Amino acid sequence: MTETTHPKSTPLVLDATGLTHHYPGNPLPALDGLDLRLHEGEVFGLLGPNGAGKTTAIAILSTILNPGSGSVVIKGYDLRDQKCAVRRIIGLVPQEIALYPALTTRENLRFFGKLHGLGGELLNRRIEETLTAVGLENRADQQINTFSGGMKRRANLAVGILHHPQILFLDEPTVGIDAQSRNLILERIETLRGRGTTVLYTTHYMEEAQRLCSRIAIMDQGRILTEGSLDQLLVQGPAGSDLGQLFLHLTGNQLRDG
Repeated sequence: MTETTHPKSTPLVLDATGLTHHYPGNPLPALDGLDLRLHEGEVFGLLGPNGAGKTTAIAILSTILNPGSGSVVIKGYDLRDQKCAVRRIIGLVPQEIALYPALTTRENLRFFGKLHGLGGELLNRRIEETLTAVGLENRADQQINTFSGGMKRRANLAVGILHHPQILFLDEPTVGIDAQSRNLILERIETLRGRGTTVLYTTHYMEEAQRLCSRIAIMDQGRILTEGSLDQLLVQGPAGSDLGQLFLHLTGNQLRDG
């Protein structure tokens, strides 16, 4: 894990306060007063068991869902009133593959690039750069529905970073893929971090959080239980515990199959 910390002097680029969300038919809220703050250029890890509210939080922060209550300000833009401005500066790589399966990788990138206002030689250059970055330059004209799981995940990432977002939301981008694809995705995130991109990263893999994140939050039942650097978190657990043991200490051993 990087030793970088983010002092108060580092600009705050995302400030979410008191977020709530309730899905119809569910007796418990998905988010229950969630507070979250991201500083410029950090990779912030958001950990939690299934159903903790991670994906709901990202859906709200990326303008897909409206919160029941609470406020979000991203780079000075109020999420409720300035969604279009927010969408221009963020990128999203969802947990589900969000690509058109009958289109090729290049066709997907061209379509989504145009949605972000890219065109002409700039779009062509970004497409080639991004294909190379995710190791799909030799599969550019192959349909997504012929890809392996790892290739789909890399193409999913490509769409999320094509327009060079200032803030990138990554929701379990390496779930269920081969070790080589996983390592390449982690390397690309490290490259983005080096360029100053702010990243919110959800994962079930503790070693990924330790490798990538300057700060980590553990959440459950729609709330943040604790957050800080890895060293700050580990002193809260049993003596000698690692991040995985702290996670279980805070969230329990009960299976979460939902």
